[in-house]
Amino acid sequence: MGVVLGTDERWQIVDRERTSLADLLEGLSPEEWQTPTRCGDWRVRDVAAHLTVAARFSYGTVFKEFVRARGNSDRMIHDSAVREARLPVAEIVANLRSTVGSRRLAPTTTRREPLLDILVHGQDIALALGRRRKMPPAAARDAADRAWTMRVPPRPWPLPGARLVATDIEWTRGAGEEIRGPVAVLLLLVTGRPEAAREWCELAGVDALRRPPSL
Repeated sequence: MGVVLGTDERWQIVDRERTSLADLLEGLSPEEWQTPTRCGDWRVRDVAAHLTVAARFSYGTVFKEFVRARGNSDRMIHDSAVREARLPVAEIVANLRSTVGSRRLAPTTTRREPLLDILVHGQDIALALGRRRKMPPAAARDAADRAWTMRVPPRPWPLPGARLVATDIEWTRGAGEEIRGPVAVLLLLVTGRPEAAREWCELAGVDALRRPPSL
């Protein structure tokens, strides 16, 4: 099925996504930077700041952040993003642009996570602003496939008894009641963003997903 992209191709897409997201951020108003997203309690500026951390922080800095968070990785990710978000917005954009070409990985992650991160968080930002941000189907499939198999950190599967079927590229996972839609939407579902998936459908003008009652 050609689900997994080649390493070079994946990094090229990451670079393009980082560049295009920086372009979007550069044109935001001060009010838009403060817009709440569906990513926990993060605003647009917090999500943007988070996307600069993995490629910029040294392992030593990450270790200090981990100690500061008392060994809680989720708290470390949250708090480091919020602290970075205190920077002027022009600096946040510059930091994101500085990651283009970087191949640095966050500790314990694989080469597939940067694509997953930029695609999903790029949607967190765009959807919070009511904007449509296109997602290359092959890239979304690679990210969805990675998200499907991730077990560290443990994540509750948000769609028990569901079979996901992409309508724009070959990709199927799960078993049960069928949910069909563009692979970008399925990626949002797999990463626990059902509301974002519905918003994406509305902005893209595609039919609502057929989904189980629990969604």
